[in-house]
Amino acid sequence: MGTIKPDKRSVQTAKVDRPLAAPAQRALHKLGEDLNRARRRRGLTQQSLADRAGVGLSTLRRLEAGDPRMQLQVLARVLHVFGDIDRLDRLMDTGEDDIGLALMDEQLPKRVRPRKGPHAF
Repeated sequence: MGTIKPDKRSVQTAKVDRPLAAPAQRALHKLGEDLNRARRRRGLTQQSLADRAGVGLSTLRRLEAGDPRMQLQVLARVLHVFGDIDRLDRLMDTGEDDIGLALMDEQLPKRVRPRKGPHAF
């Protein structure tokens, strides 16, 4: 008798598609519409933008449709073509993270006491 090899699918954990939260779906849909509008305002066809961004036409169409499976690098390529790549750079800028900064401020000590010993300033 030969050995039985386990089926790869049974060994690997099955990928479970979780539904995207409604606010996230709406945000992606709006992003797609905004990209579509920005492209049209610049007088670009989908094909010309796809060519300039180095992506396929179907990929660009999915991005403009707000497909949640799109890769972030596709968005970065399109923003670069538009001359707006700095918007991606500022997306989650920690200096503008009001919630994160407020949480950090809550953790600040009430008072600061001088240190004792040779390393005190």
